[in-house]
Amino acid sequence: MKEFENKVALVTGGNSGIGQATALAFARKGAYVVIGSRRVEEGEQTVQLIKDAGSEAIFVKTDVTQAADVENLINKTVKAYGRLDYAFNNAGVEGIIGPSIEQSEDNWNNIIDTNLKGIWLSMKYEILPMLKQGGGAIVNNASVGGVIGIMYGSIYCASKHGVIGLTKAVALEQAQTGIRINAVCSGAIETPMAKRAYSTEEFHAHMLAKHPIGRFGQPEEVANAVIWLCSDGASFITGHPLLIDGGFTAQ
Repeated sequence: MKEFENKVALVTGGNSGIGQATALAFARKGAYVVIGSRRVEEGEQTVQLIKDAGSEAIFVKTDVTQAADVENLINKTVKAYGRLDYAFNNAGVEGIIGPSIEQSEDNWNNIIDTNLKGIWLSMKYEILPMLKQGGGAIVNNASVGGVIGIMYGSIYCASKHGVIGLTKAVALEQAQTGIRINAVCSGAIETPMAKRAYSTEEFHAHMLAKHPIGRFGQPEEVANAVIWLCSDGASFITGHPLLIDGGFTAQ
């Protein structure tokens, strides 16, 4: 029997990168997978990858900045599979990188609404079915930018610092309900988002030098951490921001 057989896992932003790798990892563990994201074609492609591998999944178009969308995502998850055991709140944006004094209010709203409000809304609605069934595990996607400052990434860092604070506070609220809530804080991971953010050779080299291990991470390496935090192997861990950063923040 696979570890997560007959369990249900939800991944927001599961259409590419870390989210897609995690959705596939949940499926390999035997879970039914629900993917919520804005991009329909890519989301459906991930669902097909899961089905081709012999597992079951559905896609629900979702904008995590909208409460009605998130509530609909959870309702459709429970309607399809009857429960929700694990959630990886991964949907996020990098926004526009640059000096703080040059940033616009629109960029602030886009980053904060997606990266922080989106995780707050996701947890708000995910916790409800987990309470009814007596437990669950939630992992929020933060970043090394949630524990240190990154020059020219002020708004992004603000959003990710907020994710860690939110994770800790809600983890304490749910500590005696059987619901564990943690975060993953990755360094640079080889994803489409990273390619956009590190588009110049100079900045790519600068960021690579920040990783003592000598390379960027792979989406599967973050997915492995998410799976572990959801597993019984992490049963005494809650409110924890787990660094997966190749030594970035150890310096």
